[in-house]
Amino acid sequence: MLFRGLGVLPPINVTMADFASVMQTAVLDRPVVDRTRLSGRLDFTLTWTPDESQFRGMSVRVPPPTDDPNAPPNLFTAVQEQLGLRFESTNAPVEVPVIDRVERPSEN
Repeated sequence: MLFRGLGVLPPINVTMADFASVMQTAVLDRPVVDRTRLSGRLDFTLTWTPDESQFRGMSVRVPPPTDDPNAPPNLFTAVQEQLGLRFESTNAPVEVPVIDRVERPSEN
């Protein structure tokens, strides 16, 4: 899944799990869990106006907010209006890697 620019995501032949993964790793600063129960693969385009809390994991500088009345909506509104889905803040179990200890390799 590649972005066509900040705030334009045209996923083709993706699952909801794929979409959730991209939202988690590239866009949002928290875990995203797919609870849609949608199966199969989907094609869609999501267009939104990013804010400064998004794309931090990609070290991307998001432009300041615009006053353009024709600008796309924020991410949460766009997901609801364009996909008929919504992000919901909740507690859910997620897998987290744990590193017990780190050692320098031996010289052998």
